[in-house]
Amino acid sequence: MKIYISGAITGTDNHMERFEAAEKVITEAGYVAVNPAKINSNLPEGTTYDEYMKLSMCLLEMCDVIYMLDGWEESNGANAELKHAITHKKTVCFEKMI
Repeated sequence: MKIYISGAITGTDNHMERFEAAEKVITEAGYVAVNPAKINSNLPEGTTYDEYMKLSMCLLEMCDVIYMLDGWEESNGANAELKHAITHKKTVCFEKMI
């Protein structure tokens, strides 16, 4: 099972650490973590927000579950990912649940 990690990135200074911690929890539980913060960090300079989000939605499509990090409510991108996940009938988990 693949689990997509979603949470606030823009305007935060510790998103890589939070996403990596979630990735560790997910992999230690025996699942495959899809960490868009890590993947998107390898995109070329000049990549736009819309391009990041387009790739993130493609990554989300590959997954069975979306895992919402605490503070997701403050992120436009995470809200869009959650809406996409619900529309496409993905299982939704919240950080406080695990």
